[in-house]
Amino acid sequence: MLKVQIKLFDQNLPLPEYKSAGAAALDLYSRLTMELEPRQVAYVPLNIALQIPEDHFVLLSARSSLHKKGLMMANGVGIGDYDYRGDGDEYLAALYNFSDQIVKIEKGERLVQMLILKREKIELEQLTVLPADNRGGFGSTGRK
Repeated sequence: MLKVQIKLFDQNLPLPEYKSAGAAALDLYSRLTMELEPRQVAYVPLNIALQIPEDHFVLLSARSSLHKKGLMMANGVGIGDYDYRGDGDEYLAALYNFSDQIVKIEKGERLVQMLILKREKIELEQLTVLPADNRGGFGSTGRK
């Protein structure tokens, strides 16, 4: 099991947790009650700072129910690098309100989920021509 050091900014909120025995990711909680204006991005504090093991990174993704609130992650997914690990480095979710109404987020509401994954450094080898055959371009396997 991977050990991760965590700081909660608001001790009254729970630690991130797996909500079922088969859950792949830990749910994170909003530290504040906020109102997100229509068609705007807001940065929602997630109440955690982490010190993850070397050669690992954090992947933040939307919970599957986030869109039901009229929200989506503005950047698709969030990446937390190994060196984002200071005492004040609170994780944030950049959320976009795609609705025409103000969306209220409650303190303690679960919005995003977190995975901590192993990172493997790569070495790029630049070529001017790749030796494999062309497959047909973007979307080529979806044709009937």
